[in-house]
Amino acid sequence: MKKYSYIGVAFIILIFGIYTVPKVVDKFKTPKLVTIAKVPTFEFTNQDRKLISNSFYDGKVYVVEFFFTTCPTICPKMTKSMLEIQNEFYPNVDFGIASFSINPNHDTPQILKEYAKSHGATMKNWNFLTGSQDKIYELANTGFTLYAGVDSNAEGGFEHSGMFALVDKQGNIRSRLDEFGNPIAFYDGLDPKGVKMIKEDIKVLLKE
Repeated sequence: MKKYSYIGVAFIILIFGIYTVPKVVDKFKTPKLVTIAKVPTFEFTNQDRKLISNSFYDGKVYVVEFFFTTCPTICPKMTKSMLEIQNEFYPNVDFGIASFSINPNHDTPQILKEYAKSHGATMKNWNFLTGSQDKIYELANTGFTLYAGVDSNAEGGFEHSGMFALVDKQGNIRSRLDEFGNPIAFYDGLDPKGVKMIKEDIKVLLKE
């Protein structure tokens, strides 16, 4: 009886291994990142009153968000997530962040500089950008397809996406695929899982 019991246990272990090993291997598989679109040309003023355009990020992997400093709802969570990303890649000169204000009439370079300082945004390649509201909204809604708009009924007077865009060294918006093989397009800056995914994919793009 013991002989057959041992054989049965071995058979179960073998079958279990066949069906679980591929899943374990897949879990650690490097994500495949696809191209979503090309980032359009832009030029805005940062917190140090310097003009920042696409060329600043040439050869760098960077993350993009649209926010405003007086946002009472999702922006604090987005900033916290972005700080986590900053701290992960702080020493890497090939990484950057671009935070575009959707309330540029209020968010002057001075206010953006104070916001950056008070929140610990100290990475050299992290630009807080302001300029023409029309151009910023065009960049958000058309260039990145990350919604931004004025809404007097919304808290703070504006609505915007809490998603982050990931851009590669050639200026292409990139993303991983979901379980069905479709691009996720953007990463949820309000969800720890989304932040974890974008950090993993930044590492992939830095090696390209």
